[in-house]
Formats: sequence, C-alpha cells, structure tokens
Amino acid sequence: MAIDSVPTPVTLRWAVRLLRGQAVVVGLIAAGLLVANFTATRTDLLSAVLITLFAAGAAAALWALGGALLRHRAGARAPAIVLQLMLLPIGWFMIQGGLGWLGVPLIALGIGVTWLLVSPPTTRALGFE
Repeated sequence: MAIDSVPTPVTLRWAVRLLRGQAVVVGLIAAGLLVANFTATRTDLLSAVLITLFAAGAAAALWALGGALLRHRAGARAPAIVLQLMLLPIGWFMIQGGLGWLGVPLIALGIGVTWLLVSPPTTRALGFE
C-alpha cells in the first residue's frame, strides 16, 4: 500500500528554515543569559532564572513548531504565526528606542515568515484547501 504524501512547497521549507534559525538565535541568547546568571555579581535570582527559562522555552517552541510544520501538521501554523506577529511590537519598540538597525529587520522577518505561512502553497500543503 502506497501512502500519497503532499510534497513540501518551497514556501513552507523557507518558513521552517527561518523558524529554526530563530530558534538557534534565541537559544544562543538563552545560553548567554545562563552565563550571565552565573557570572553576575548582583542579581535578582528569580527574575534572572525566569527570563532565562522564557528564552529557552521560546527557542524550544520555535524549533518544535518548525518540525511540526515540516511534517505538515496544520495545528502548528497558528502558534507559529502568533510568535511571528510578536516580533512586530518588539521591533517597533526597538525602533523607538534607537535600535532601528535591529527593529526593522525583526519586523520584516515577522511579516515575511507570516506571509510564507499563509501563502497558497503552504496552505494547500497543510490541508487547509
């Protein structure tokens, strides 16, 4: 018996690559926070641990969502879009704070990955059409 599988379109493959790239970057940030937690001379331990755990959890979520989307799990698209849309206010506040060189690419990344996730080829591959 042959199982008929839908090929993974290029839009979905790029969305997964970008999600996994974000996971790696956020994971590196979490690792840096962990090092800072151990080397800081003074810190609010609870806040430091919670921020580090939040970053590690975000990295794990991005990686897992990328994997689920690669396996054409339709339920992973909405959480991935939510995480991408969260980049918009983050980027905006970075621009307002004088970090436009980082805020503008974050906004572009959020919009770009969202577009890849809602594009017609991705929508078909995930079984929404």
